[in-house]
Amino acid sequence: MSCRKPPARAAAPRCTVTVCRGCCCGTDRIPGVDHAAQLATLKAELEAVAQVRAVNCLDACEQANVIVVQPSPAGRAAGGRPVWLGLVNDPDATADITAWVRAGGPGLAEPPDILDLYAFAPSRRVRRAVED
Repeated sequence: MSCRKPPARAAAPRCTVTVCRGCCCGTDRIPGVDHAAQLATLKAELEAVAQVRAVNCLDACEQANVIVVQPSPAGRAAGGRPVWLGLVNDPDATADITAWVRAGGPGLAEPPDILDLYAFAPSRRVRRAVED
């Protein structure tokens, strides 16, 4: 009889949701937003389907609060690319993001039309730093 444990199953590749919490995002510079609740909601709602990570600064301060949704490997294979969302300062926008990611995210599910209002293109330098 062996005492070895069977190898752990690898988790299915998932989307990554990067939440800026740096010099502007997630601070009092954006008043009237419960930043801690926003991050906690994203983590709680998406823990089974995505990796949610907070980073210090995405260098797109004029768009605070910024969230980047990166596709899963399957989403990338289907043509999905990272989607940068700015001015995410409302619980309804956070709910729309979580619903989209739960449905598969970039490449696998169409985002709610309302998220078009939040989408923006950062500079290539900023984009490379996060997406690589």
